Amino acid sequence: MLYHKKYLPLLLGIAAAAGIFIGGKLDFSYSPDRIFSNTSKKDKLNRLIDYIEYDYVDDIDTDSVVDVTVNTILQNLDPHSVYIPKSDMARVTEEMKGDFVGIGVSFYTYKDSIAVIRAFENGPSAKAGIRGGDRILMANGDSLFGKKLEDISVIKKLKGTLGSKVKLKIYRRGEPKLLDFTVKRGKIPIKSVDAAYMLTDSLGYIKINRFAESTFNEFKTSLSKLRSYGAKEVALDLRNNPGGFLGVAEKIVDEFLEADKLILFTKNRRGDVDKSYASSEGDFENGKVYVLINENSASASEIVAGALQDNDKGRIIGRRSYGKGLVQREMDLGDGSAVRLTVSRYYTPTGRSIQRSYDKGNKDYYDEYFDRLESGELLDPEKIEVNDSLKFTTPKGKVVYGGGGIIPDVFVPIDKRMQNETLSFLMGRGFFGNFVFEELEKDRALHANTTRQDFVRNFEVGDDLVFAFQDYLNVRTESKITFVAYHDEVKQYIKATLADQLFGNGAFEEVFNQNDAMITTLIKLSNNK
Repeated sequence: MLYHKKYLPLLLGIAAAAGIFIGGKLDFSYSPDRIFSNTSKKDKLNRLIDYIEYDYVDDIDTDSVVDVTVNTILQNLDPHSVYIPKSDMARVTEEMKGDFVGIGVSFYTYKDSIAVIRAFENGPSAKAGIRGGDRILMANGDSLFGKKLEDISVIKKLKGTLGSKVKLKIYRRGEPKLLDFTVKRGKIPIKSVDAAYMLTDSLGYIKINRFAESTFNEFKTSLSKLRSYGAKEVALDLRNNPGGFLGVAEKIVDEFLEADKLILFTKNRRGDVDKSYASSEGDFENGKVYVLINENSASASEIVAGALQDNDKGRIIGRRSYGKGLVQREMDLGDGSAVRLTVSRYYTPTGRSIQRSYDKGNKDYYDEYFDRLESGELLDPEKIEVNDSLKFTTPKGKVVYGGGGIIPDVFVPIDKRMQNETLSFLMGRGFFGNFVFEELEKDRALHANTTRQDFVRNFEVGDDLVFAFQDYLNVRTESKITFVAYHDEVKQYIKATLADQLFGNGAFEEVFNQNDAMITTLIKLSNNK
């Protein structure tokens, strides 16, 4: 299978809606007969669906009626109980599992063909000799080009069982004829650790984008690498991380807390309490830790931040987190679809729930970001509203609050220059990526001998490239865009995207972080310890 960046926002959106959940299927062992028995309420719903199916005036897909019904029921519970239809289930499961079977390339659907951005390092395609700029035209005799080319159909043709082979025909610029490759499909990781590198001689950095099944192993590998480089301090970047598995978050926290320290506890509707404690096996208990969060850091990210903050371990840097303190468990509905139902609340070690109110409905709940923006909270910590009745105290006397996310120890305002709507839109819609791909296509040999370290440290994006990007946008969007006010910021985006397409493996973050306000604050704190 290949990895297409256009699906990432959807997957992250689903993860954010679902929040943090427990692995395994929903267990109603305490009273299954009572819950699943035939009741008048259940009969009423079944009879209505049957009535529609047999007597409604028009033909209608009753499956869609059921989907709407399930969604409506869940929407009246809480914002994080969600229905996953059969059509989405495989993709969502794949994302949270942390790997999939495929050929191992990132690609763009570019000018009616499949253009390889980069073959994943040590993946099946890289081993076969496929490289950036190649066009995949055929797979096992099936065409992969044309005006009606759809990404999903491409994925299905390249997808297969582990160890199976796919014969590809590839166009490569400069070659007189099409090239034939046979690629043996393998397991391809969907990385949840975007980057791991040293910010200073003693400060390591790890960026985690979600908490999937594979995250802890990725994290451990990254932590070991940074320690071998001399890291005495580690920063966990959990910005824009929507959450994931509860157990994975607990294991990561355990790496930093001493034995028997409380990580969190959960409580269900019956009042049953389940407490989670740190073990004696943490690898970084004596090191210093920082956690970077923002308004999009949710659920499992907040568990990590809250557990460390409440145990007076390290420092939390950034802006108030999302405020999600509910736990879901997944239940298979028998037809390939599933429900993730909220079954308990979690509490940080001091006893605070950081779940914000959803009494005014789901729309108001999800629109709270705009309320924070309008109130000035994203620029001024004094604008953060706290409830004194939800005040808690850590063992060392630090005051913390419940009821609406994790408030950082060190506030960093939103950077309006790097995070403005125009640049975020252009990045999200793939304009930077497509432009950079076209620039690389002009002469891929230009960077052939450039090392990643040299590129990150020394490569400079010229003004001519910014003006070329303006022209590129104006042709494709039929508008008049100029970057007079954001000239340097556009250079940063272009360089980071170039690094990603050339080197991958966290090169984007390493470049982008060079002018990141939160990273700058982090390094200052580390230097002044």
